[in-house]
Amino acid sequence: MNTASPEDTLAETASVRGSTLASDFTSSLAVDRRMYREDIAASTAHAKMLGRQSIIPQSDADAIIDGLARIRVEMEEDAFDWRPDLEDIHMNVEARLYELIGDVAGKLHTARSRNDQVATDFRLYTMRRADQSVAGCRRLQRALLDQADAHRETLLPGYTHLQRAQPIVFGHVMMAYYEMLGRDADAFKSARDTADCCPLGSGALAGTTYQIDREFVASELGFSRVSRNSMDAVSDRDFVLDYLFAAAKSMIHLSRLAEDIVVWSSQEFGFVRLSDSYSTGSSMMPQKRNPDYAELVRGKSGRVAGALMSMLMTMKGLPMTYNRDLQEDKQQLMDAADTVQAALDACAGMVSEMVVDKSRAAEAASDPVLLATDVADRLVREEGVPFREAYSEVKARVLGDADGAESLPELTAQESVAMRDVVGGTAPARVSEAVMRAYGELWAARLRGEW
Repeated sequence: MNTASPEDTLAETASVRGSTLASDFTSSLAVDRRMYREDIAASTAHAKMLGRQSIIPQSDADAIIDGLARIRVEMEEDAFDWRPDLEDIHMNVEARLYELIGDVAGKLHTARSRNDQVATDFRLYTMRRADQSVAGCRRLQRALLDQADAHRETLLPGYTHLQRAQPIVFGHVMMAYYEMLGRDADAFKSARDTADCCPLGSGALAGTTYQIDREFVASELGFSRVSRNSMDAVSDRDFVLDYLFAAAKSMIHLSRLAEDIVVWSSQEFGFVRLSDSYSTGSSMMPQKRNPDYAELVRGKSGRVAGALMSMLMTMKGLPMTYNRDLQEDKQQLMDAADTVQAALDACAGMVSEMVVDKSRAAEAASDPVLLATDVADRLVREEGVPFREAYSEVKARVLGDADGAESLPELTAQESVAMRDVVGGTAPARVSEAVMRAYGELWAARLRGEW
């Protein structure tokens, strides 16, 4: 018979709820389980080192390594029993290792802390995601390059302030975005280099008393170097900030590309048509073809920029060394990495499959007003008129007379773009040079294994 008073029952219920809340609030398992490859790899390398250095018997190290291999297989086959009550991936792995090999499992954590363990896992994870981001940039660059190659002479108006400015060729626009994505790839590579430093062996904050071989562990895990200060190593998240900055910058570039695609595909412009794979209809209006993928890319840019700001605010007031605030780092980076990868792939698909309406674009580029600067330049070259005077004269013709554009000396848009035959210019010959050079760059990147 239950003799507990209502007050006791309520107190017990509150205690259970409080315990559940505390567990849920502090648990990172839902996020850090995505690092299982890195956690198993780091533990395996650590166990190998412990055996090599005779810190634990080699037979124990072998048993640990075999157990970790079994755990990885279970995780990969979705047969691992994740226990939320164990808080994080590290404790889940250790608990399962005890089940598989017994008390020997307790020797794995010799000469390390969860502080240097999680820092190692996360650096490895960031390096992997940075490599994926570089590959995504390269795939989009290839899509842009192929469009540029196909449209080295396709005319369309160039814009400033979203006002028609001067004739350009479509390939030149594509190559502009190619250059942006090249800088993005470099930024992700730089973030990878920042992460490429092994902190394992730093302990909780002060190193370890065991005679470990940090260089061996670093080599086993593919790091090029080891950290030089144990306190910095366990609390440093500059590599996260570098990746998030690269991701935010890349998303800003993708957002600009998406905005151009939204504008170009509108009925008012009609320069491109998106494929059915990257546009959707309206639930109410049958005639609509909405550039939803481009709009989503544009919208998601704020999400990634927000992740960067969130991480900056997390880091700004942390004392040395590890603090639990750093548990917030993984979700920000993982979500940003997922988002930028999806956006890169979406843009690569959109660009690859979009069709340029050459006649519509050329018609818009044939407006004689777009040649005003060329006329002023001709006055400078042929009559020696100072440019400011030539500018004023042409402006008066264009703006002072409804038919002023017709009074401009005859010049075609094709001639206009051809005259811009300077490095970086929109002349078809220069665009062709840029395209050929870019194919070489991407081929070199492929040989380096970047995509």
